Amino acid sequence: MHVRDARIEDAASLASLAGELGYSSPAAEMRARLEVLLPHRDRRILVAEDDGAILGWIEAEERLTLDSSQRVEILGLVVGTTARRRGVGAALVSAAEAWARALAVGAVTVRSNVLRAESHPFYERMGFARTKTQHYYRKRLD
Repeated sequence: MHVRDARIEDAASLASLAGELGYSSPAAEMRARLEVLLPHRDRRILVAEDDGAILGWIEAEERLTLDSSQRVEILGLVVGTTARRRGVGAALVSAAEAWARALAVGAVTVRSNVLRAESHPFYERMGFARTKTQHYYRKRLD
């Protein structure tokens, strides 16, 4: 297994993996998103690949906000159900951390839905500490 930068042609695999977590996204829509996101220098989308098959992906973004110092935030981490507990997630997070170190940022952050209880011990094993609990609000604009 190796970790590499995502490519446009990975769209169908990334969409399929996202679907496993309930984030339905047609391959064409994922492709369109990748076309917009991949050129951004403040964002990294990486995939874990083994023998030509994509096992998982991670999306991370360099952030600087008025209320917080520069950091890299993991925006999404998906590992296929058949590839879990094989070090894929750890390899992807480690690659994102390496990118953060290269940027010389002070921290890597991640938000994890309280309903995804199985992911919380994973992040703690990776050295993340829970720093707050929050509510997430959304307002549709249609």
